[in-house]
Amino acid sequence: MSALAPRRRTRRVSYGGIFVGGGAPITIQSMTTAPTADAGRATREIRSLARAGCELVRVAVKDGADLAALPAVAARSPIPVIADVHFDYRLAVGAARAGAAGLRINPGNIGSDDRVRRVVDAAAAASIPIRIGVNAGSLERDLRALGRSDPARALFESARRARILVEGMGFRDLVFSLKSADPLATVEANRMFAAENDCPLHVGVTEAGPALSGAAKSAVALAMLLSEGVGDTVRVSLSGNPVREVTVAAAVLSALGLRPDIPRIVSCPTCGRSWIDVARLAERLEREIMGTRSGVTIAVMGCEVNGPGEARDADIGIAGSRGGAVLFRRGKIIKRLGGDFAPEFLREVRNLMREKKK
Repeated sequence: MSALAPRRRTRRVSYGGIFVGGGAPITIQSMTTAPTADAGRATREIRSLARAGCELVRVAVKDGADLAALPAVAARSPIPVIADVHFDYRLAVGAARAGAAGLRINPGNIGSDDRVRRVVDAAAAASIPIRIGVNAGSLERDLRALGRSDPARALFESARRARILVEGMGFRDLVFSLKSADPLATVEANRMFAAENDCPLHVGVTEAGPALSGAAKSAVALAMLLSEGVGDTVRVSLSGNPVREVTVAAAVLSALGLRPDIPRIVSCPTCGRSWIDVARLAERLEREIMGTRSGVTIAVMGCEVNGPGEARDADIGIAGSRGGAVLFRRGKIIKRLGGDFAPEFLREVRNLMREKKK
């Protein structure tokens, strides 16, 4: 019996043909670090993210230069581009007209109801969704005191107000996010919001931190919410290279069994018994194959204690031995590998992945 609750039923929205909510697979998002005004650099970064498995990407539109470059970035991107706009509603209106596949605005800083309506009208005219992104660090002024005493309640109240406002304008292609740097406040806010409506939810911990501690905080919140059936698209927010965000998000979804098309890597923690450099090979696999969509389990094991068992149970795997490693495929020993066997092992992995796609 599965330990996961059934997925929450939500309405479905489309970002350039990539669906969020309504039973669609949970998508992986990230955000560029390059200025959007530097269209070449931004596009190269998006392509790197897409290769890593990113399915939706957000770009900052902070001024006129970013807005002017947005059509080129959106046209060259291999995945749908969402325009992230704060403070100036006119940039959001312009982004909707410039080819963005969606908008993200924050009710704490986008301005008056009339300005929100202008953004809504532009999104409706372009037939693109809006994500209402509520963050603990940019709540409306009258909710800041509540944010200090009950942060989850403050996030929920901000999102609730925005939903009532925008749906009252006749617009329903909405996605919401309620985020804090505190994983438990994030979880509680999302639980409250999910209980009272059918809007899809973008889940994650904002300002999670550097790679290791940020990944840990994100994994805690994502696992709690996703195991309860809450969450339709995810971002792992980490300082630095956004490709790491995609890898962590993919690993979480794969570990929970929510994206069986994402590879699963099993590798031992290594000890004095290991005959091979497990970490180096496992990390190379993670870089090179986590972005593919072929649900294989790959084992990289260092010795003959648990190695043969894990490698035999995987679709493909190796177990370290004196002088090299033993290659298993679908439970059977295929060959013994020696010397620099990493390229051969990677070829075998890719061959199996291609076979599974047929």
